[in-house]
Amino acid sequence: MCYSNSSTSKNIDLAKKYKKEIPVSIADEPIFFASAFAHPAWRVITQNPSIESMNWGLVPSWFKGENYLEIASKTPNARIETLETTASYKGLIQNQRCIIPSTGYFEWQHEGKEKIPFFIAPKGTEIFSIAGLFSEWIHHPKSHQKMRTFTIITCEAYPFLAAIHNTKKRMPFLLPDSALENWLSPAGMELNNLTLLPENQIQAHTIDKRIINSKNPNIPQVQQLFKADFIQGSLF
Repeated sequence: MCYSNSSTSKNIDLAKKYKKEIPVSIADEPIFFASAFAHPAWRVITQNPSIESMNWGLVPSWFKGENYLEIASKTPNARIETLETTASYKGLIQNQRCIIPSTGYFEWQHEGKEKIPFFIAPKGTEIFSIAGLFSEWIHHPKSHQKMRTFTIITCEAYPFLAAIHNTKKRMPFLLPDSALENWLSPAGMELNNLTLLPENQIQAHTIDKRIINSKNPNIPQVQQLFKADFIQGSLF
């Protein structure tokens, strides 16, 4: 799965990569570590000419509850295998696709009672392009003010990533640059024709659990390589 992410690119860099206008009102303060369950605002790419800001954890337009967290806490990720049958996502596949830029995400390897944190980052580029879906939900019925939210699509992990995320063996659906335009187009690429970013363009290393488990993990050091006796050389 993908419940922890980072986004440290500047708006100007995202605009150049995705051929979008630089947003005037969206900050680009670096996010070194963010949890999906805090529902952070994130810069997201859609068909819109400019970069947009949305909150992580999808709230379907049909949600009738007063507290959006009731459903957003359950929808940070969407399994690609069940997109077309899950009520929260099936109506979004054709026209509400998005890309979630990332400079690397976090997973934990389980070794007995030990949980070993890893930082998984792009190799040879600075940005992962994660496939996602977005939704608009009217959360103020009188003013019709809308809340825009997204979910990250996940798939079966590559073998070396499955060795890291060895409980669920999942990974975010990482799009190669060649698929970005087709993914966002109205006609859209069929799900069974999607191609993943090649495995050799992904790298991973262990990080310091003292930092990631601290009260403030959102610092540059959370992503830095941390070596310990338990590192398995076969993963690298």
